[in-house]
Amino acid sequence: MVFVLFEYLGLILLGFAAGIIGSMIGLGGGFVVVPILTFFGFSPQLAASDSLFAAFSNAAASTISYAKQKRIVYSLGLKLGLLSIPGTILGAYISDGITPASFKILFGIVLLASSIYIFLKRKMESKEYNLSKQIMVLAVGASFFAGIISSLFGIGGGVVFVPLMVIAIGLSMKMAAPTSQFVLLFASASGMIAHTLLGHPDFYQALFLSIGAFAGGLVGSKLSLQVEEKKLRILVTVVLVITAIKLFVDSMRVPF
Repeated sequence: MVFVLFEYLGLILLGFAAGIIGSMIGLGGGFVVVPILTFFGFSPQLAASDSLFAAFSNAAASTISYAKQKRIVYSLGLKLGLLSIPGTILGAYISDGITPASFKILFGIVLLASSIYIFLKRKMESKEYNLSKQIMVLAVGASFFAGIISSLFGIGGGVVFVPLMVIAIGLSMKMAAPTSQFVLLFASASGMIAHTLLGHPDFYQALFLSIGAFAGGLVGSKLSLQVEEKKLRILVTVVLVITAIKLFVDSMRVPF
């Protein structure tokens, strides 16, 4: 009984920490939650599906807070969110056939890509807002891909959406991270439903992760206006690289 209570408390704290970081940089907290869950022996399907519940909760809290700050581009977020839904469904089905070793290698690659984005994100700042037909064609493909990795890895897809909005569309980082959280409402919700239909999540674990992630989303969205971004960016980058290396090493110890 005591062990179970500590487990649930740990999940709340994990969700809270991941929610703060995810909300501040617009990636969702899955890139923190999923590696830790897999380190504790969670299967890829269980880790990803539980994480999506937390990602949805975090996105909901962040969206509420960012909406009050008027930092969300709703028309763009709605388009990207709806475009991601088919990919999230496919990603959930793909997760059924992935081995733990393959999952760790692929997720490690995603984490390295995320670390590069976070480290360079200030250099990607743009002031031109471009929604041409060519860019929207790119957005369709990128959103579908983001949906797949969102549902497959349980990370929400912000690692694709934020660079897309900043580099290709030209949205400022101040608006891109909040808009990404709005997009993740759709991506995480559809992936969450797909995983549930496949019987992947543990609802008690997902609930406690979500409680922490919701609180973290509220805190992170407020801290995003105050925290010294350079230090946070360096810290998160280092953590992601170390985590990716650990995933690569662990993948060599289990069969493909």
